[in-house]
Amino acid sequence: MISKEQILEVLTGFYDGGYHRSAVELGLIRDVVVKESGVNLTYVVTEEGANTALYRQELEEALRSVGVASAHIRFRPITEYEREALEAKLNGGASPQGHAAAERPQADKPGRSPLQNSLLAEDSKTKFIAVASGKGGVGKSTVTVNLASALARLGRKVGIIDADIYGFSVPDMMGIEERPGTSETGDKIIPVERFGVKVISMGFFVEDNAPIIWRGPMLGKMLQNFFAEVEWGELDYMLLDLPPGTGDVALDVHQMLPASQEIIVTTPHATAAFVAARAGAMAARTGHAIIGVVENMSHYVNRLGEVEYVFGRGGGAKLAEELHTELLAQIPLGAPDNAAADPDYSPSVYKPETPAGRLYEELALRVTNKLEA
Repeated sequence: MISKEQILEVLTGFYDGGYHRSAVELGLIRDVVVKESGVNLTYVVTEEGANTALYRQELEEALRSVGVASAHIRFRPITEYEREALEAKLNGGASPQGHAAAERPQADKPGRSPLQNSLLAEDSKTKFIAVASGKGGVGKSTVTVNLASALARLGRKVGIIDADIYGFSVPDMMGIEERPGTSETGDKIIPVERFGVKVISMGFFVEDNAPIIWRGPMLGKMLQNFFAEVEWGELDYMLLDLPPGTGDVALDVHQMLPASQEIIVTTPHATAAFVAARAGAMAARTGHAIIGVVENMSHYVNRLGEVEYVFGRGGGAKLAEELHTELLAQIPLGAPDNAAADPDYSPSVYKPETPAGRLYEELALRVTNKLEA
């Protein structure tokens, strides 16, 4: 299989349109991941209005020349800091704004990925679990926050990135009212911790529940900031609450996290399971391993203790069979019976002693047995 070094060597002849220099020498080709299915990489665009379609065509042609049949290329605009650092390098260490860029730590200098010291660094021990669904309304975020809380109760160090940028809900579901802080040096965001889980979400940075009106590249930049600009510390597990479907954000996450595991959430309804299969197919095509399926709203226990299958039966098992994985859990329809006066109140996190809380603990044990074996 071709190596990362060979990829960079063949792309050395690709010249950036903004600086008319080798993109590899400028450090504009980032996050190169070589897999049996192909190559993933990020290209940092330096010029406004760049013809990324042409860039993609030329990059793919260069990669095909060394036997790469499939290439997933993500484009993102260069940040102001990255441009300042790049121009400082080209000017021999001095930038138009002075020597600030040259005086920054070596890890942040151009040619080195800003993710190098983050959870995405090659030596990171963090295991990533993306929680996905084919459609909204199936309880994907509920599964995320309860699985994370259950993992924390098992003694694991856990974080959540609420990657559902448009439909963020994790802070509210966990009963979080405070905002993230900043590090002593002021260059890192300190995530909010709740139930032993470190949390970051777009919801912390939006006033009055305002809508997010962004295009794809801006979303990708925000996700990178969640990885690189947040002081996560050491984590055993990072859960990502993905937006439903297979859009830009889900694709960005799949390209950023080549070693991610994935849990697919569905309801027992046949249509929900059918749609969820698309999310599973996307995970498979981008090289992600599917841990299993969680069937949410599996049944309802009425006041008489009788089980009612209000959304039908069998969707989760059918989806697991189609994706060649296992059905990890069947969670009943309901809501936590939490009192608002309780200091540990949250609208969506079940207490460990409740029936649903025990089901989530069993789910957490299954996940750790799979990933820590």
